Amino acid sequence: MAIFSVYVVNKAGGLIYQYDNYVPRAEVEKTFSFPLDLVLKIYDEKLVVSFGQRDGIRVGHAVLSINGVDVNGKYTAEGKDILEYLKDPANYPVSIKFGRPRLSSNEKLMLASMFHSCELFDQNLKSALEIAEKAGTFGPGS
Repeated sequence: MAIFSVYVVNKAGGLIYQYDNYVPRAEVEKTFSFPLDLVLKIYDEKLVVSFGQRDGIRVGHAVLSINGVDVNGKYTAEGKDILEYLKDPANYPVSIKFGRPRLSSNEKLMLASMFHSCELFDQNLKSALEIAEKAGTFGPGS
């Protein structure tokens, strides 16, 4: 079994330490001609494939680079909107790299908060079960 990430959360629910054992996931680079046969949509400030998976490009994969230059969310390195860039036939043929994006800092904090909530629920459930065991059995025969 592999360990992908380690999260250390304090009792108050704050994220103390987080480590990603980042193994580059499968990234697919493909050259496209106009018009683009994939449907791209903005999701969480990233441009992702919403329809039209093919050749290893899957729904949910994000645009990582265009023509070998990394993108910043939904913008090119020059600050242009990627959707507008891809609507212009003069920019084709275009090489786009797709892959699964890494979690942002905010997403890591939300994930750690979820772990904390699950731990609190587990602790409350354990104490409730201990109280029920001490009280005895409940039912028609008691």
